[in-house]
Amino acid sequence: MKIEELKNIIRDQAEEIKEKFENEYIVPREVGNNELLKSNVLVITGIRRAGKSILAHLLFKDKKYAYINFDDERLFGIKTQELNKILEAFYQLYGEVRYIILDEPQNVIGWELFVNRLQKNKKVIITGSNAKLLSKELATHLTGRYIDVTLYPFSFREFLVYKKYKPDLYLTSSIAQTKRFLSEYMEIGGLPESVMVGRRYVLKLYEDIINKDIISRYRIKYVRTLKELTKYLVSNFSSEFTYHKLKKFFDIKSVHTIKNYIDFLEISYLIFKLERFSYKLKEQVLAPKKIYVVDPGIANVGFRFSKDYGRLMENVVAIELMRQKALNPLYEIYYWKDYQQHEVDFVIKQNLQVKGLIQVCYNLEDYITRERETNSLVRASKELRCKNLLIITDEYESEEIINKKRIMFIPLWKWLLEIPQKFGD
Repeated sequence: MKIEELKNIIRDQAEEIKEKFENEYIVPREVGNNELLKSNVLVITGIRRAGKSILAHLLFKDKKYAYINFDDERLFGIKTQELNKILEAFYQLYGEVRYIILDEPQNVIGWELFVNRLQKNKKVIITGSNAKLLSKELATHLTGRYIDVTLYPFSFREFLVYKKYKPDLYLTSSIAQTKRFLSEYMEIGGLPESVMVGRRYVLKLYEDIINKDIISRYRIKYVRTLKELTKYLVSNFSSEFTYHKLKKFFDIKSVHTIKNYIDFLEISYLIFKLERFSYKLKEQVLAPKKIYVVDPGIANVGFRFSKDYGRLMENVVAIELMRQKALNPLYEIYYWKDYQQHEVDFVIKQNLQVKGLIQVCYNLEDYITRERETNSLVRASKELRCKNLLIITDEYESEEIINKKRIMFIPLWKWLLEIPQKFGD
């Protein structure tokens, strides 16, 4: 490819970004911006269209920088040896540049070596919608000299910023409006473009991830099975699963096929899974996992919105915990279950200490449900030696002593607004 062609592509892409910043309301993201640029290489990964490129431009907004997006049909097939021409094109267009954004570079074989050369005297931001971006090769060539962060779709707080609404936690009318916005958020989700254009966009994105990021990229042989498995998992979010049961359900000969398919879904950031908490690694590995989807809007691809609000609440909490974990990698998130089937939805652990236990319960008015949820929390508290007990509810707010354990009850809308300050307390 000739340098003049590359310069035209770079100019076109730069103009597109400029128009986006001029014509759209850009929401600042909650990713610890001050910490991200301490290393010469920052890797931003996450689901398609979560806003990774926009975040990269925001981080360099006060710098003189160059940008190229490899997810452009004009760049398909570019060779490793041509990457240096991109650097030449940058110099011809901008002069000396110390800041560079590479969008979706994993489409080019050998890109890691190019980045390794750049990072010696430049700051580089890499973005990508595939977890393999953080490949063994990248880790080998950069030997720890990079920071990585997973960008999730808008949090509820960011959603409210986009809506240009600042809630007042002490004003009844404001609380009512906040709850209405939460209902909207739980229906359409937090993907920036779905917030702008509605739920129809989520369906298109879901199909693109399946077809482009998984079926085409990994040359899936059993396409129908992959699609049926994906639909099943997305429809059964907040539920336990085992690879062997899925193997039997879909009549697949090898459990490795099921594992691979689920890995592909995770690598593409469509879903994530939680392990069951155990101090014994073997028990943790063998126990069923719990599946969640990365955005509330995608959760609604698999079932009607009004069907099971409690499971949707749990999924929203799971996403928020993973978002906070992305900012503090020392935290680990699990679920807990004992041999008597008492269950706690979330266990927050740091190093060897369990920092918090969280239960999500929509209907606390039902006596049996209330007893089950609180008893499980108390049992887990004793076994895991954790005093920080929380039940996230739809409406109920209180602080109660149950079986000598202090339990906090907080509505979901309020917890979502307060969690950045309280995570891990």
